[in-house]
Amino acid sequence: MGVIDISNPYCLTKVKASLPGPEALRLNCSVARRRKGAVSMTSQIPVEQVHKSQQRLTGDSFIRPHLRKLSPYQPILPFEVLSTRLGRKPEDIIKLDANENPYGPPPEVLEALGTLKFPYVYPDPESRQLRAALAIDSGLESDYILVGCGADELIDLIMRCVLDPGNKIVDCPPTFTMYEFDAAVNGALVLKVPRNPDFSLNVDLIKDTVDKEKPKCIFLTSPNNPDGSVISDEVLLKILELPILVVLDEAYIEFSSIESKMQWVKKYDNLIVLRTFSKRAGLAGLRVGYGAFPLSIIEYLWRAKQPYNVSVAAEIAACAALLNPSYLEVMSSLAHGKASSTSSALNAPQSKSKRMVKEKFGTKPEWMTKRCLWGR
Repeated sequence: MGVIDISNPYCLTKVKASLPGPEALRLNCSVARRRKGAVSMTSQIPVEQVHKSQQRLTGDSFIRPHLRKLSPYQPILPFEVLSTRLGRKPEDIIKLDANENPYGPPPEVLEALGTLKFPYVYPDPESRQLRAALAIDSGLESDYILVGCGADELIDLIMRCVLDPGNKIVDCPPTFTMYEFDAAVNGALVLKVPRNPDFSLNVDLIKDTVDKEKPKCIFLTSPNNPDGSVISDEVLLKILELPILVVLDEAYIEFSSIESKMQWVKKYDNLIVLRTFSKRAGLAGLRVGYGAFPLSIIEYLWRAKQPYNVSVAAEIAACAALLNPSYLEVMSSLAHGKASSTSSALNAPQSKSKRMVKEKFGTKPEWMTKRCLWGR
């Protein structure tokens, strides 16, 4: 886009010159710098008409036109509101409307937050300690990982970096409605390709849509929200062959038997994989999401993201959750209804990943808190 310096008003006036446009503009600015005093110009707009325009000015006239027609996202009601409406204590309410983890985070999270010492210091803009822990957890180098204020922020960031107003995305309903909402916020058009009766993707229709409409990206969820269907490797590979950016949302991957595709971003330049701590670690209220990106894409997201998007508390909590992979495995077992495996998972020996994380970040919450704050 560029920047226009309007500190010198003479540079914004047109002059009559025999030189071409840019040369005339430079000449005008050069002449203006040698002049002193004020310049008065006669308006060609009648005073009465100016007054009428000023009277009609309202706050919403500054809002982008497409946002004036935007329907707000319908969020879930928090415990406090439900408690008041129902006349019940929050502890007596079981919420199922947002797929939140009812068991809460590992105990290490509460311990770490209880020893938070530097809330007055801005967080690490690169979330280095968390990305290093995620690299150990996922097996993918931290250079490919970007952390956000929930995966929702990353969805919006991707759209802001990829889409121009009027560009198109492919959405496959029924699915997570944030894709459609964020597309509307960014002035994009949504091409809806409905799923098959068994909730599988209609790959042929997706191919036809990409060929005819030339959308820029497609958002897929595996396991899908709300039905839990998964995308097979065969289907995903067919879609990756298309000239379109594929954003694969794996918010519920821990509650399935399939492997994450985070490693695939090293091979496919048109694949982004999103993950979250909201479900697996019970940190929905602290907003921590992350994604795996090709190096050719992540460079530009680093440029465009907000500098302090992940709070100190959120990074510390996520680091602490990764110290207890056994607990995270129990959450997955409970979601599958495998109650019998809960005790064995809790009593299992420390996994290699847990030992590696503890070796790097330590085990005491207060020490880990300091480590998570370093690297500014």
